[in-house]
Amino acid sequence: MPPDTPELADLDLLLSIERLGSLGRAARELGISQPAASARIRLLERRLGLVLLDRSPTGSRLTQAGTSIAEWARDVMATTTRLLAGAAALRNVENGWLRVAASMTVAEYLMPRWLVALRRELPELTVALRAENSHDVVELLRAGKVDLGFVEDPAAHADLSELVIADDELVVVTGPAHPWAGTDTPITSRELATGRLVLRERGSGTRETLHRVLGDLRDDDPHLELSSTTAIKEAVGAGAGAAVLSALAVERELRTGQLIRIPVTGMELTRTLRAVWRRQTTLSTQGRALLRIATRTRSASRGLRGTAGDGRRRAGEPSRRPGPHERL
Repeated sequence: MPPDTPELADLDLLLSIERLGSLGRAARELGISQPAASARIRLLERRLGLVLLDRSPTGSRLTQAGTSIAEWARDVMATTTRLLAGAAALRNVENGWLRVAASMTVAEYLMPRWLVALRRELPELTVALRAENSHDVVELLRAGKVDLGFVEDPAAHADLSELVIADDELVVVTGPAHPWAGTDTPITSRELATGRLVLRERGSGTRETLHRVLGDLRDDDPHLELSSTTAIKEAVGAGAGAAVLSALAVERELRTGQLIRIPVTGMELTRTLRAVWRRQTTLSTQGRALLRIATRTRSASRGLRGTAGDGRRRAGEPSRRPGPHERL
């Protein structure tokens, strides 16, 4: 390589300065001192024979030359990420490893049976599974930290290959003492949007699907926000409000009466579960095997819809609609 070839770390620093608008903030993000960052930028400028930064008391701004270099640097860093991800995938193939990230619903209610089937086919395989929300699954894939992901968010991702696994039904549930549990009349989207909702955190596929269904009616500030489906079920069962969850996640609680399914009208509460992987890479033998097992779910996807039954209130409970000014 020519002696004036830039270091990848220096290009990464330049991109951080462009994004943050400050040499000091970029240094803190990368865990180095500001004098060290300044010295690295000066060295990069000497190597390239260009002035890359306009420095001022209010911050650092890229020059026109610096902007051009940053644009090319992004391509270099993206190629480097793909190289490292490819090398990791090759190591995993050789070492019998498969790195998987899955949304909470998939990780808790579908992945266990898939992994049992996978171990029957590949008994020497080790699977490292991470349970994350759908947004974080996508980010782990893009960073090359996992080989295969499973998401439930409604968004498409142009840089990822995807395959539909199943359709998943969402249901509105409350505790037995909730006013909605005492009526057979379906609730509307407006009633759902204005009720006391217990939701997953932002980035969750369940929450994104609900926001898509409610549209302009939605309130971005739920009554209670929890990062665990189990915690939501416990809170709702104790009377915290209503929740929208996968029918897979509440099947047992509906059967035992801990939760009550509330009928809805004018809403299509379904979402698509998808497998995703980096478009620039080829899935390993292990990844293709897991994908083949997961796609069998699609042939039985009708079982994912309606698995929770009709979930109505128990016999003998009074029917009651809340008053027009009663917030649930």
